[in-house]
Amino acid sequence: MGSALKVVVVDDHPLLRMGAANSINQAEDMELAAQFADAASLNAWMAANNRADIVLLDRSLPDADGLDLVSDIREAGMKVIMLTIADSEEEISEAISAGVDGYVIKSSEPDHVLSAIRSVCAGQGSFPLNVMQRMAKGELGQYALDALTPRELEIVEFVKQGQSNKMIAYNLKLSENTVRNHLRNIMEKLGLKNRVQVATLALKEDRRRR
Repeated sequence: MGSALKVVVVDDHPLLRMGAANSINQAEDMELAAQFADAASLNAWMAANNRADIVLLDRSLPDADGLDLVSDIREAGMKVIMLTIADSEEEISEAISAGVDGYVIKSSEPDHVLSAIRSVCAGQGSFPLNVMQRMAKGELGQYALDALTPRELEIVEFVKQGQSNKMIAYNLKLSENTVRNHLRNIMEKLGLKNRVQVATLALKEDRRRR
């Protein structure tokens, strides 16, 4: 087995934070890197050049809106799963627009949280399926492609142009296998079955943005 996934938990509720920490430490493929009750502590930890693979981040912290921390966390090379008690379309849309890699409701079972961590760290994202399907149809008042990473957006642009995986790999200086993996993740995030649907959705979004 490879090295354990390093996870940071940021939540101001002691019981929830402790429960998440215990579940992570009991998972054979994970370890708790740190846990914090507020944004200031997380920021200080990052400022000291500490890093992990992923941060489980509460939306409502005593000293900040969790969404305001997402950009800095991602710039530090870590992925983000938003923890929240809310599952409204508006809140999920805001989280996706902020750049989170996953969205987990606090009432979820521990196994679901661990599964979300694994999925996000594998580059697949983790959002409620019904939300992703509605995003792909453009029903949430935002652009479906907002759920994709910058690299995935680059690949979508080439797919839209009709380029093959080989040509995309050449243009982005990646291996064909890496391109295939990215494309698979893109289709999973958007609830699509093939590259033709990806290209069609991208063209539709181009028209919406005009």
